[in-house]
Formats: sequence, C-alpha cells, structure tokens
Amino acid sequence: MSVADRLHRIQQVALNPWVIVACIALGAVLGSWQPRFSMGLSVIGEAYIDLLKMIVLPFMMSSVIFSLQTLFHEGGAGKIAKRVLWVFILASVVAAAVPGLGLMVYNPGANLPEATQASLGGLVGVDADRNNVQMTLRADDESVKALTVRDVITSLIPSNIFASLANGEALKALIFALLFGAAAGGIPARVSEGLTTSLETVYRTCQTLTRWANLPIPFVLVCMTASQIATTGVEPLIAMTRFVLAFLVPSVIVMGLAILVLKRRAHCSLREVFSALREPFALGIATNNSATCMPAMMAALADDLKFARFRVELLVPLTVSILRAGVVAYLVCATMFVAALYGRQISIDEFALLMFVSALTGFASAGMAGTVTVTLVGTACSYLSVPFEAAFILFAAVDPFCAMIRTGTNVVVGCAAIAVVCPEPLKL
Repeated sequence: MSVADRLHRIQQVALNPWVIVACIALGAVLGSWQPRFSMGLSVIGEAYIDLLKMIVLPFMMSSVIFSLQTLFHEGGAGKIAKRVLWVFILASVVAAAVPGLGLMVYNPGANLPEATQASLGGLVGVDADRNNVQMTLRADDESVKALTVRDVITSLIPSNIFASLANGEALKALIFALLFGAAAGGIPARVSEGLTTSLETVYRTCQTLTRWANLPIPFVLVCMTASQIATTGVEPLIAMTRFVLAFLVPSVIVMGLAILVLKRRAHCSLREVFSALREPFALGIATNNSATCMPAMMAALADDLKFARFRVELLVPLTVSILRAGVVAYLVCATMFVAALYGRQISIDEFALLMFVSALTGFASAGMAGTVTVTLVGTACSYLSVPFEAAFILFAAVDPFCAMIRTGTNVVVGCAAIAVVCPEPLKL
C-alpha cells in the first residue's frame, strides 16, 4: 500500500461521523473531569483553525480566477449568473421559512418550566455582575446594530486588495477574484496560459495541504470540546436544550430537502449522496468553518457526483461566502426564541421582515464565526424591538453546539445549490 493510500484511509477514519461523535463525547468527559487541564487545551483548537484559515484565501482566489477564465473562454457566464441569483434567493427563503414556521408551532421560548427559567435567569445574572464582559458585549452588539446598506456595500468593495488579504477579509478578496477572473477571461488563452498554470498549481497545492490538515481532526476535536466544557460547564446546554432542539430539528429538515435535491440532480442513490457528503459535512462539524470545507465540497461534487469541475470550482467559493443558509436559519430561530422569552407575539408582516433581515444579515456574516455570529442576532431583534443584550450570554454558552449545526447546514445546502446551478451530470 502506497503512502497516499494510507493517508487516504487515515483521513476516512478521521472524518467518520461516529469518530467525530465519539471525540466530542470524550472531550466532554475530559472537560468535566479535568477542567483546569482542559482549559489549557484551547490553544490547540485555536492554532488548528488558524492553520486552516491560512490556506483558505489563496485557495479561494486561485480557484475562482482559474474557473472564471475557463468559464468565459467557453461562454455562458451571463446565464449562470442569473441562475445563481435565483437559486441563492430561493435557498435563503427556504432556510428562513422552515425554522420560522416550526418555531411558530413549537414556540420553545414560551411556558418554560420554573427550573429552566431559574437556570436561564441565573446565567443572565452572572453575566450582569461581570462588568468588563458586559461592556465588551454591549460594544459588539451596538456595532452590529449599526449595520446599514452603506456598511454592506463597503464590506464588498476592497480599496486595497493586499490589505484585505492581510486582514483576512474573505468577501472583499472574493469580489476582487471575481473581477480579476472575469477580466482575465477576456484575454486570449495563448497569452494567459502562464497565469492559468500558476493558478492551478496554487489550487492543487492548497487542496493537498487541506487534506493533510484533516488527519489530526479527532485529537483536535477532543481538545476543543474539553476546553469549551471546562469553561462553560454543561448547565447552559441543559438550560437551553429547548432552543438547541428548536434549531436542530428544522435544520435537519432543511438539510434533508437539500439532500433530496442533490439526489435528483445527480441521478444517484441516497447512499451515494451520503457517501459524497460525508467528508465535507464531517469537516464542517469538526471545524465550525464553512470555508475550510471548500476542497472537500469540490471533491464531493466533481469527483463523486460527477458535476462539471470547472463550474464547481467557481461556484463553491461563491456559495460558501454568500449562501449562509445555516446562519439565516439560526438568526430566525434565535430571534423568535428571544421574542417568546419576553412574551412578544410576532405578526405575519413581522415574520416576513424577519426573514428578509435574516437573509441580508446572513450575507453580511461571511467570514464570521463563533460568538461573533451570535451578536448578529441583535440586528434581527432590533427590527422587532426585542432586547437582546441580556440574552446574549445564553446563546454564547451553547454556541459551540449551534455552530456545528450552522456549519453543517451551510455545507449541505451549499452543495445542493451548486447542483441546481450546474448542468446535470451525464451518467454512463
């Protein structure tokens, strides 16, 4: 057996969903048993995420520019742009409507047991006593509430692409790559051949680096889970169980719909779809970062499900940056949960507004992760005149688990959206 085959087998084991679940459970036990030791393990998770982020920007830019060149040389770019627009809009609407309608029926924030109310109130009370934390969270929340159309436009256009790359501003880098790739696509192939070869080399190298980085995922996941449990304990998860379930169930429904779309577009069995999605989904659950799943998403769609590679390589970075289905679903669930905690009834008009605001805010969440994403709930709450500051600590406490659901939904729905945009593969 060659070294490449051995690495592939190790990677398959490392990304097996059951291994991921076992590592989370082991990390929870370790965090509860040795909290002081486990807190020090957080540096391993932070270093691992930084390692993956290091690869993302060059990978994204090289794949987008290279794919756009090919797309423009072969024609059909305008037709794809229109298709991408309506597919992304439809996916965002579904991602917002399914959890919203579900929470209208289930209403997890209303009629909570007295013990649960006491636990939630205790967490808020603890946070209120921590003045430094309160000041920091309030500053973040106010900056999010100030989001305007001007802010969104400014966040898209890079004034200095090198500064954007240095600051890790993925959305600005994506805009530059789209413009640069479109311009490069208008240059004759004989002139741009050297650029094309260089871009493909960078792309393949980053893909290999990402696969190498997948190997220590079980160990990293144990460390990340242990440090989180040691920091917050299990009480917040127990107290917020109803919200976690209210977010998990509709997200599973949305992912199920996306899997059915993939099955239909790829003309294959559900087993083949599940097998193709195993690596990107497990990687998303393990890292809580959609961008790190791009190479695995490309391999799943192009190699396993046989969609056109040059279009997959163009659409995956675009989808990861713009179509944030998991974030949209989370914003709707969290806002409606907070409204129910305060006894606030949401009308049909307000629900439609919430869907629109959540989709827009989800688009603006590109590059955000962790508790930074939680602060975006304040934006949606502000449109419904629902206070969010006191509830922040509740969502921050359980966000490591919600982040897994968000990222998994982003990855699966993103793959389905790409499958709808791409031509159906020809099966022999």
